[in-house]
Amino acid sequence: MDGKTLARVGAIAFIAVAITATAIEMNREDASADAPATQGRPATAPDPLAAELLRCSEIGEAGTRDPNCLKAWAENRRRFLGRPAPVSSPSPVAPTTLFPSAPTSADPIHKDSAPADVTGPAMQAGPAQPEVR
Repeated sequence: MDGKTLARVGAIAFIAVAITATAIEMNREDASADAPATQGRPATAPDPLAAELLRCSEIGEAGTRDPNCLKAWAENRRRFLGRPAPVSSPSPVAPTTLFPSAPTSADPIHKDSAPADVTGPAMQAGPAQPEVR
């Protein structure tokens, strides 16, 4: 056999193998449909922060004066920067007396004065200021 005939036989064999592999692949069942990467993700609950940020972006400049928008933007910054969530402090509790059954007039220090107000002044939150960049 000369080289030209051997090349033709090799080319015919290669084409036959390629056609056979294509036919087998086309008849194979689609196994990729069961693969987790191609399946749709289950619907999760929408993020309320994302919904609030969308609402704030839709109201435009009025969002800079909206306290809910300011809170949402602060929470978004906190999440983005990876800071821990602020710990809410418990409400202040009025101090208790050591001897609640003792009369207040028996106190030698405050005999003639009225009982003092032991609660602090109420703090009133002012309007939040927009962030300046």
